[in-house]
Amino acid sequence: MVFDIRSHILDSGYVIMNSTSTSDVIGRRVEVNGEHATVRFSGLVPPVAGLWLGVEWDNPERGKHDGSHEGTVYFKCRHPTAGSFIRPHKVNFGVDFLTAIKNRYVLEDEPKEEETEQIVIIGNKPVETVGFDSVIKQQSQLSKLQDVSLRNCAVNGAGDKGGIAKACPNIRSIDLSKNLLSSWEEVIDIADQLKHLEVLNLSENKLTFPSSSPSPTGTFSTLKVLVLNRTGITWAEVLRCASGWPVLEKLYLESNNIVISERPTDVLQTVKLLDLSSNQLIDENQLFLIAYLPRLEQLILSDIGISSIHFPDAGIGCKTSMFPSLQYLVLNDNQIAQWSFMNELDKLQSLHALSCTRNPLTEGSKDAQTTRQFIIARIGQLRTLNKCAIEPEERRGAELDYRKAFGNEWKKAGGHQDPEKNRPNEEFLAAHPRYQALCLKYGAPEDGELKTQQPFLLKNQLLTLKIKYPNQHDQKVIEKQLPDSMTVQKVKGLLSRLLKVPVSELLLSYESPKMPGKEVELENDLQPLQFYSVENGDCLLVRW
Repeated sequence: MVFDIRSHILDSGYVIMNSTSTSDVIGRRVEVNGEHATVRFSGLVPPVAGLWLGVEWDNPERGKHDGSHEGTVYFKCRHPTAGSFIRPHKVNFGVDFLTAIKNRYVLEDEPKEEETEQIVIIGNKPVETVGFDSVIKQQSQLSKLQDVSLRNCAVNGAGDKGGIAKACPNIRSIDLSKNLLSSWEEVIDIADQLKHLEVLNLSENKLTFPSSSPSPTGTFSTLKVLVLNRTGITWAEVLRCASGWPVLEKLYLESNNIVISERPTDVLQTVKLLDLSSNQLIDENQLFLIAYLPRLEQLILSDIGISSIHFPDAGIGCKTSMFPSLQYLVLNDNQIAQWSFMNELDKLQSLHALSCTRNPLTEGSKDAQTTRQFIIARIGQLRTLNKCAIEPEERRGAELDYRKAFGNEWKKAGGHQDPEKNRPNEEFLAAHPRYQALCLKYGAPEDGELKTQQPFLLKNQLLTLKIKYPNQHDQKVIEKQLPDSMTVQKVKGLLSRLLKVPVSELLLSYESPKMPGKEVELENDLQPLQFYSVENGDCLLVRW
């Protein structure tokens, strides 16, 4: 069924269909009162007279049905309440790219009284023009544009052929998110006219992608950043189109229900950053299909529901060949609950930065600082955790605390201070793959360090300690009562005031009558005295 097209063009250029349209409206993206939808039907819906458009809303709560009316199926929706019938005059089909550019970026023309008449030669004929200077000004404004944002401007396509290339040839970055583009072909029509395009954001455009033919050669020859969040693209479509992205470095694919179905071959080889956030169907086996992208440095996997990972090609203490260039991994908002996950990340040969907030492993613990320390200790090459740099002093403290915290478990598993007798069982090594390396780095934990803490009793709250100054022979030995919950940092503050020495210069350790000849360094300022098993009668050693 074909209807006459009668449309009304508003001052802004938006097209509102009055009594539209032909079958070519099917699949078009439209906007109605701020809500976006896709046209699925155009025609009559008896018994009500007149033309109707059947639309499927992006927000299924906006609709009323599934495309059926009184038992007749006019179109189909993915959600039972995503469909509506709307009169054509209420639907906005949007504007072309150039119109949207002018609406947003061209300054208002000069007042009419200031316009001057000019004579311009067109062909061989002189033509009188009014306001020709304002046209030149508009062209100048557009030709200078390099970074353009047309987010939510109802852009529906390129418009007149060659118009974009002529008006604004220097654009390098475009935000076309949340517009009315309906197909990858429409994107190509725009991009083909922008020979310097480096950054393209197409998020929140419900696009259809080609089923076979790749993008024309050269269209995206300079494109480095492509954002396709919430566009409905599949992994197969990504690989199909990627042959047209020869220098792409950053690819964002958030919230597309992607399933990684095949390994990229000869495509995406230049990609350094890949964002797969909020694709809940991705699991660890799918990730292995992208594990050999040679230049992949940043991988964003927030909110994909992952809970486990295991690199089968690497044993305890070895590095995996997978993700050889991966430096930064983001795992926020997942289901990671086991320390074995962190042990596996230590197998990544280039990993330097990790973000893993809002996981059961990090949220379930009352002591966030201890959790941070254990992650640092388990991943040896990490330099940044949750966007906070790991200073050498923090790493040293974390590794020493980790070594102490699991020392008794290590001994029970067969660990020993004598290297020839140090043979912890496989179960312990699997749970703590870096423990042996830490023993080599700092020495095996001494028995005195591993004393079992006494149950918390009121009488154990205060410790009577001697305080000596091995390098200051003129200082007298004093005795102090200190809470066993007092942190090393606060002890240093107390001594700093007492000795008139800056806190930063003080070094603390202690010795115990139960460990003659042994001295235990209090290297972590954030830990309480009880963490180091300091007891009544022990002696604090203060140096500066």
